[in-house]
Amino acid sequence: MSANLFDKVWEAHKVGSLPSGRDQLFIGLHLVHEVTSPQAFAMLAERGLKVAYPERSFATCDHIVPTADQSRPFGDPQAEVMMAALEANAAAAGITFFGLDSGRQGIVHVIGPELGLTQPGMTIACGDSHTSTHGAFGAIAFGIGTSQVRDVLATQTLAMDRPKVRRIEASGSLGLGVGAKDLILFILSRLGVEGGLGYAYEYSGPAVRALGMEARMTLCNMSIEGGARAGYVSPDEATFAYVRGRPYAPAERDWEAALAYWRSVASGPDASFDDEVSIDASAIEPMVTWGVNPGQGIGVSERMPRLAELEPERRDGARLAYAHMGFAEGDRIAGKRIDVAFIGSCTNGRISDLREAAAIAKGRKVAKGVRALVVPGSQAVAAQARLEGLDLVFKEAGFEWRGAGCSMCLAMNPDKLVGSQLCASSSNRNFIGRQGSSLGRTLLMSPAMAAAAALSGEVVDSRSF
Repeated sequence: MSANLFDKVWEAHKVGSLPSGRDQLFIGLHLVHEVTSPQAFAMLAERGLKVAYPERSFATCDHIVPTADQSRPFGDPQAEVMMAALEANAAAAGITFFGLDSGRQGIVHVIGPELGLTQPGMTIACGDSHTSTHGAFGAIAFGIGTSQVRDVLATQTLAMDRPKVRRIEASGSLGLGVGAKDLILFILSRLGVEGGLGYAYEYSGPAVRALGMEARMTLCNMSIEGGARAGYVSPDEATFAYVRGRPYAPAERDWEAALAYWRSVASGPDASFDDEVSIDASAIEPMVTWGVNPGQGIGVSERMPRLAELEPERRDGARLAYAHMGFAEGDRIAGKRIDVAFIGSCTNGRISDLREAAAIAKGRKVAKGVRALVVPGSQAVAAQARLEGLDLVFKEAGFEWRGAGCSMCLAMNPDKLVGSQLCASSSNRNFIGRQGSSLGRTLLMSPAMAAAAALSGEVVDSRSF
């Protein structure tokens, strides 16, 4: 049996093995944002160190950026300080910075692929947990902490324990109105939020191959929610077509050489894995979370589980979820009234996501009493949406159309829930307090499902539209 992609890329980038048993990996691409980098740059300054390979780091602003009014200085003084620090540090180090006036600003995991920075066979690191997004291209991509951001800036390497690799094969095909967000929420509901500890996930099978590149990004994005260190899809012709011609993609004269390498790292039909899981994609319906972690999800037609039906290790988490959410065992998720709908994030803020939501919203109106936001994942996504008239579709339906940023996904900016509001969200986490209120409640779902909820004022099956 041959090596899988993860092992091939790991070996190609391994500088050496440390006495601790960890490997030292060369990082091909380092993505930087304003929240986890100021302390890392300060640590370098304290040690008199410089950025080793500034041409391999790229910076943007996304987490703390307001989406309603992006004029400077920001209304939040702390956000302005963080933004100014990133601008100064990037300039001093010679790191390319995609700021608000660049036309290329956006969520770090959106702009990396759309600019062609993300490529197959790479090692990628970023001080953000959802860096696994870039695995959609056949890269192995790691979310790292601030001290590791420092290490990459100083040495372009990371000391890491090598995870095992689990292949998750999705057989069959996803039904009409069922997409990548539903697929990953189904996987998380089955394997749990700790099921991937010690593993990287390789997603494969006909249902995965049928996904477009933006859908694959959604799938890989939430690998971390299952405890996996990384998630990826082996590259194929769809991958190569997406990358070709983008600003930082290989030049045409180098294209064939790049293709040869990219094809060589793909997992072959006889690749070996440490573990394998199979799922039937045709059995999946639109998914919605009912609890306080992304693994607490059910199909839109299903009832919430009774404690006695759950594995013993999941019961305490379910008790906590029911207490916080105000739901009861056996409740239906369909029909739950919402207060807020949020469409955006590094999970579902790309142009295909906005098209999906706009198809639901067109010619309809947001339900009375519901606040609905649409936040493009990047300035390029916003520009394309305007070109297609999607912004007008949303505005006419009563959605708020915003500037690019992380927005209400994590609420490190003015976009927050208030009190115990219930939010239909296309983001990636439903932890208590995640959207800015300790009492706030989050239901994770696809952009189509979030749009349908906004229009109905309650959770409904988007396929009914």
